[in-house]
This record gives sequence, C-alpha cells and structure tokens, in this order.
Amino acid sequence: MQITPSILTADFADLGAELARIPSSDWIHVDVMDNHFVPNLTFGATMVQALAGATDRPIDAHLMIAEPDRHAPAYVEAGAASVTFHVEAAAAPVRLAREVRSHGGRVGMGLKPATPIEPYEDLLPELDMVLLMTVEPGFGGQTFLDLCLPKIRRTRELIDKHGVETWLQVDGGVSLETIERCAEAGADVFVAGSAVFDADDPDAMVAALRDKATEAADRT
Repeated sequence: MQITPSILTADFADLGAELARIPSSDWIHVDVMDNHFVPNLTFGATMVQALAGATDRPIDAHLMIAEPDRHAPAYVEAGAASVTFHVEAAAAPVRLAREVRSHGGRVGMGLKPATPIEPYEDLLPELDMVLLMTVEPGFGGQTFLDLCLPKIRRTRELIDKHGVETWLQVDGGVSLETIERCAEAGADVFVAGSAVFDADDPDAMVAALRDKATEAADRT
C-alpha cells in the first residue's frame, strides 16, 4: 500500500517545508493542469524539476493536459519518476507509454470517472500504473464518488487476469473515511491531498492512511 500526497492542497508559498512534513510518504504527487483539458492551471515541468531537487521522494506527475503526446517526455527529463497521461487526451497511448518508458520513467494511464476501463484492457501490459479518478479532475478537496468503486474492482480483475505488475492508483476524495473501500476494491496506490495537508500532523496521517488500506486489503 503506497500513499502519495498531492501538493495541490499544500502551502504553495513554502513547498519545501510542506514536503519536509511528510517524510514517510512513498511518492510526491504533482497535479499538472493546463486550463484546457481541465478548468484549472497549476504546475509545469519547471516546478517538477524544482521539486525533484528538493526531496528524496520520487515525483509522481499526473498530467491533466491536452496533447500529452507532445509534453509527457519532458516531465521525465525534468525529474519525474512516474508520469501519468490521460487516455482521453492521448492521440497514440501505446506509443506514448513506450516513449515515457524509453526515457527511463514509469508510465501511468489516467481515466476520468465516466471513462470505462474495458476498452483499454489490451494496454495494461504497456503500463506501470492505471490511475482511476474518483472525482472529476481539476480541483482538490472534492467529495469521493462511490460510483467509481465498481470500476476499481473491474480494473483489478483485469490486471489480475493479465498477470501484470501494474499498480492501481486512485485519486480524489481519499481520506480515512474512504480509503478502506478503495483498498477492498483492489487499489494499492492512493493519492491524498486535503486529508494529509489539512491534518495537524501530516506524516501521522500518511501512516494512518497506509494502515487503514493495509488492514482493508488483508481482510479481502
């Protein structure tokens, strides 16, 4: 069970100090938005480069951008250890996945809540991770959509069917109240923003989320 805090809800004025508050996190999640694919504008490759130089945790770049085929490799070059593109925006997802891997990065494929996983089953061997959005992408602090739980289960079944080592990440509304349901459904990587950075002790929250997910997975 891996916990990946999203800096989207951190204090932008002092991100170095914010990262220091979560030393036990597995990854640092960076939401890249271009105000085209989603209605918000956040970070770019320059910010990823700065963050990669400021922490020993690997950077997980989530590209909510138009034309990821053009831009994704630059994020690996900037220092991201994992780059996730959205299949809804990719022109050639297999080629893009292979290009990211050829640059030395792990590659993920993201899906919005209404995008089914089944049409992309054959892509699973090309991916290191599938990211299922459990809110509509664009803004942090949204409420978890329980309607995504069946898709998490179906995705886990497809991953197991193909016998691949693909991680299953969920992003959106992940908290102590929702992470167990996600883990029971088959997720093993969890993006949490507000739940972590709004906590009195963010690193203790990282540990608590990981424990909840592990207990839920063990039960199933």
